[in-house]
Amino acid sequence: MTIRGSIDGNVKSTVLAARFVGGPHICAADQAKGRLNEWLAELVPEQAGEIDRLLQRFPTARKIFLGLADASPYLFDLVCTDAARAIRLLLCEPERHLALLIEKTGRDVLAAQSEAEVMQSLRRAKSEAALLIALCDIGGVWPVLQVSAALTEFAVTCVQSAVRFLLREEANRRKIVPPNPDRPEDGSGLIVLAMGKMGAGELNFSSDIDLIVFYDTAASSLAPDIEPQPFFVRVTQALSRILQQRSGEGYVFRVDLRLRPDPASTPLAISTASALHYYEREGRTWERAAMIKARPCAGDLRAGEALIAELSPFVWRKHLDFAALTDVHDMKRQMQTYRAQTDIAVEGHNVKVGLGGIREIEFFAQTQQLIAGGRHPELRVRPTLEALNVLATRNWITFEARDELTAAYEFLRRVEHRLQMILDEQTHALPDDREAVERFARFLGYESRASFAADLLFHLNVVQGHYAKLFEGDPAGTAKLPDVNYAAGPDDRRLIDYLASLGFKKPVAVAGTVRQRLEGNYRVLRGEATRSAFVEFLPALIAGLAKAEDPDNAVVVFDRFLQALQRGGRLFALLSQNRDLVALVALILGAAPRLGDMLARQPQIMDGLIDPRFFGAMPDRRELSVRLATTLEDAHSYEEFLDRLRLFGRESLFLIGTRILSGTVSAQQASVAFADVAEGIVQTVHGLVSEQFAEQYGRIRNQQTAILAMGRLGGREMTASSDLDLILLYGFDPEHPDSDGAKSLHGAQYFARLTQRLISAFTTRTNYGVLYEVDMRLRPSGRAGPVASHVDSFAQYQEREAWTWEHMALTRARVISAQPEFRSKIEAIIRQVLMRPRDAAAVAHDVADMRRAIAQEKGEGEIWDLKYAAGGIVDIDFIAQYLQLAHAAEKPDILDVSTLHVLDNAARLGVLAPTSAEILRSAARLYQDLTQILRLCVSDKFNPETAAGEGLLRIMARAGDAPDFSSLQARVKDTQAEVRRVFRSLIGEHSA
Repeated sequence: MTIRGSIDGNVKSTVLAARFVGGPHICAADQAKGRLNEWLAELVPEQAGEIDRLLQRFPTARKIFLGLADASPYLFDLVCTDAARAIRLLLCEPERHLALLIEKTGRDVLAAQSEAEVMQSLRRAKSEAALLIALCDIGGVWPVLQVSAALTEFAVTCVQSAVRFLLREEANRRKIVPPNPDRPEDGSGLIVLAMGKMGAGELNFSSDIDLIVFYDTAASSLAPDIEPQPFFVRVTQALSRILQQRSGEGYVFRVDLRLRPDPASTPLAISTASALHYYEREGRTWERAAMIKARPCAGDLRAGEALIAELSPFVWRKHLDFAALTDVHDMKRQMQTYRAQTDIAVEGHNVKVGLGGIREIEFFAQTQQLIAGGRHPELRVRPTLEALNVLATRNWITFEARDELTAAYEFLRRVEHRLQMILDEQTHALPDDREAVERFARFLGYESRASFAADLLFHLNVVQGHYAKLFEGDPAGTAKLPDVNYAAGPDDRRLIDYLASLGFKKPVAVAGTVRQRLEGNYRVLRGEATRSAFVEFLPALIAGLAKAEDPDNAVVVFDRFLQALQRGGRLFALLSQNRDLVALVALILGAAPRLGDMLARQPQIMDGLIDPRFFGAMPDRRELSVRLATTLEDAHSYEEFLDRLRLFGRESLFLIGTRILSGTVSAQQASVAFADVAEGIVQTVHGLVSEQFAEQYGRIRNQQTAILAMGRLGGREMTASSDLDLILLYGFDPEHPDSDGAKSLHGAQYFARLTQRLISAFTTRTNYGVLYEVDMRLRPSGRAGPVASHVDSFAQYQEREAWTWEHMALTRARVISAQPEFRSKIEAIIRQVLMRPRDAAAVAHDVADMRRAIAQEKGEGEIWDLKYAAGGIVDIDFIAQYLQLAHAAEKPDILDVSTLHVLDNAARLGVLAPTSAEILRSAARLYQDLTQILRLCVSDKFNPETAAGEGLLRIMARAGDAPDFSSLQARVKDTQAEVRRVFRSLIGEHSA
């Protein structure tokens, strides 16, 4: 029977199109219908007719296809790319079709004659599997766990098939001598462990697959003259290449090999003997947790199971001895740093790592598995929901907790899947604005943002509530502080025992430091009242420091802080009444000396931490303006005005920095917050200085001034140490160029003097330091030009004289202080310059030359010089700027001051490949996360070997979403290589 006949006749109720029970709500119906009809019009008539009849016969199928056209460029592209495949999937029985597809994939790979054929087969199969699974998810055909299981099953098949192909090729080269040539993996000694969600059968729609590759030299089929390590590393590299190298048909899976022991310094494949030695000697708590989900997925499965059994004593401790308790408390401390310190939100909320998210459910289960799994083997299960069920049946948690966490997990995983279906990106964060969330909610099947938000907030709050209960009680033993004699020091056995019970690893040293505080001549403790307050606060202080991530180091850094503190009575009282802040202050002092120095000099900036709004949403520009106005309203002199501005700036920097360190704002939110603070201050200074200047020199008729922000402030990507890149533009009546004050100034001289006064307001050092350093080198003609530019001269310069690099800088220009009409005039000039037609090759040549010149001056070989390293921030910025200059004439919607927004626009407009956009966006976010930390915590170049303490490395690893610093370093290296590859593909080929 023909397809048409099957459509017109009786279609089985088991086919996919007949089983759809729901679908998206369309946001832009006309555009979606237009896209769908445009695609149908491009097809041959027979295919178009078949699809049209199918969609008419099954209205829900039509609704889903319109939903893809409306909200998912990735899935709609898969539909449009192969109409026959779309018809085939709509008429298939999805469970049987997936099974046949998986079976066919294995056969095709085995039949392949080359690696290129393998890659092509796997990519085509991935496209079909991805579309099928997505349709089953979106249409409500499969529940979310079946979707995850299907994704995992396909991934396992791809890895197994690729491994079998590679080992068969090695056998043909006589590198191995397999006992069974048809299954060369058996007895090969090659072990591929699936970790994380793949190990647990829980892959999400656009997951990386986390793999660790081991080899057993005692049980391998290597030929006698073959060295094991180079051989297995080469196979691993080929496996990674087959799966993740991007071609015209996309990729299969991104492969992450960084969960192996010490990934920054170990080969891609590790011997089992080395692995066992590492885990026995150096294995950490997070590696124990990771191994809960480890599963042999490819290679020598029998050897893999044997390795898992050998690792069992490392993962599952028989007794909760002191070391195990310390491990558990370390995990708790790390999570508690982020616990209950921000409002649960909708816009921008990360459903994976945000408050109440998927990771909290996973951690809820894994922590209790680690605690009890040694004595209760039934808890050693991989899937999260299975673990919750076992915990409930064994009375570790209530059945109510299990049911509520299960419902939340399934809901959040659906949200996660749907987020990733939009662009095939490994994203977990909801959009940042309400309109975009509205569109997403409809794609998820909700009628409105409000109904989606109600469900989301309900589940997030449920998860957070149960997660919080996990840490109820008083593990540190501080509910009732014992009456111990702190002045006795190390000689008091009772004090030593108490300090040890709090978790201090060096209680004798801590006792000595405490006694030194009480006996020492610290300046801050010389006053009787302050000293008494400190002695009263001391027991709570010690208990609070014990909750820090590194309690012993927290005591040392707090002691250093005391020595630098100028006045402390109010601070001690504040901390006494808000004891939860002690551990947070210890985090600040240990990781960010810059913030600690601010606190020592001006303890009053702590007040912001007590504000109930502190851990809520970041204040917007309007709220910041109100706060700044309140700070300045009763300043009685210009000097006092400058002091209060600086105090406001320092307190804002301190509060934003604290939220970065505590993990309660994202780097992007912090960047915008730093920029909003600076913008508010610039506007205030501009207004006040202009008024004061006019009192002295009068005004010029029709005068107007504007401050143009460039660089990081222009792009709203500031850090704690950013300078202000500014340009002052002005205009006036040319017929009346002199000011009307007692001391009259002529045109250009007037505005040059005004600009110098503005710079002085920012840079003059007062009791509260410098407000901002100001850089005006981006003005026309740079240092050689006047400090202020007439708006007409600015326009002429940009049109006739400016170099390409100056137009690159102009892509970030943003007017931050001006009257509305003058602002509009300047914005029109900038837009006109940027939209000028340009030769793309010439632009690329200039950009490449500029990048080369920077590399020669600054170097590009230092991995942790995130800005200038090859594949670093400058590469991404230059790509975004190149794309705007090359394409804005034809596609003006590409223009934006934000690098991330430009990349989004470029991908949407088709001038940047989606795969390249994903690489660049992911890299930009990673660099932003790490740069925010480094600018807070390090004043010079960052060197991991000389970094002060493990605290900073832990914070950086956490900021980079890596289990430890070694994994982070490996990720940064990989990311820089990928970014440089994209840079060369777009720009490098045009260089001289």
